[in-house]
Amino acid sequence: MIEIERKFLVKSDDYKYKASSKTRIVQGFLNTDPNRTVRVRIKGDLGFITVKGKSNETGTSRFEWEKEIAVEEADALLKLCEKGILDKCRYEIPIGNHVYEVDEFYGDNLGLIIAEIELNSEEEKFDKPTWLAAEVTGEIKYYNSQLSKTPYNKWQR
Repeated sequence: MIEIERKFLVKSDDYKYKASSKTRIVQGFLNTDPNRTVRVRIKGDLGFITVKGKSNETGTSRFEWEKEIAVEEADALLKLCEKGILDKCRYEIPIGNHVYEVDEFYGDNLGLIIAEIELNSEEEKFDKPTWLAAEVTGEIKYYNSQLSKTPYNKWQR
């Protein structure tokens, strides 16, 4: 139940040509407290509820529990979520022994594209495709829970 992942910005759309799948995701947060984030998600035609704990010092690891729920239940829970529902497309790209999940955001987060890779340990080696840009692992403003509160189009760049 420990999730280990690294996050990167994406500098080109080359990932789209290698994608094995593309799925629309709508998600909201019942709670955005960093110690216990509670997320509701509709991914394609499936519903999920997820609880995430506080990240470790590097932002690489944290507790995660997820359960599939009926899409009708997820839709009802989305109506109870805090302000800032996220809308994005997720591309899955197999690279070596891993799968990168690349999220292309819409709405108030339009223009932001983030790649994530889940690992078995914090020290695990992985291939980095040329379309990856800066690593943003542990940078809280890139957490989905924070993007729902302070979207990308409100950032001062």
